[in-house]
Amino acid sequence: MTLKRMDHVGIVVEDLPAAIEFFVALGMELVGQAPVGGEWADKLTALEGLRADIAMLRTPDGHGQVELSTIHHPKAVSPAPWEPVSTPGIPRLTFVIDNVDDAFARLRPHGAELVGEVAQYEDILRYAYVRGPAGVIVGLVEELG
Repeated sequence: MTLKRMDHVGIVVEDLPAAIEFFVALGMELVGQAPVGGEWADKLTALEGLRADIAMLRTPDGHGQVELSTIHHPKAVSPAPWEPVSTPGIPRLTFVIDNVDDAFARLRPHGAELVGEVAQYEDILRYAYVRGPAGVIVGLVEELG
């Protein structure tokens, strides 16, 4: 077996249109949306009667993708995790961007909140974590120099 590539990261969100707006504001391109359900989806997810809507978004370089999904049935039994960065298993996506301050300003109207502060590591990079849709932590990295 040979690993070919990482295809995408999936995130379940409550408000699909708002989550799409968040990632489009970050600079991703909406590739498409579709309803999901049926026997194949039930088998894949081990959820009986799965009904969902998904959206695929792509990074400008065409290599990274994020799948956003809203599950209509069956309903979740607990809310999304809203834990500190140090909690094992908490999703964290990181993107390289041109300017951390500009990116945060664009994301703030879409619900983004800084987790800590924008931190600079020597003269190499500026880095910030923000909370995105469903509490997912999004890393914003600005390469310096």
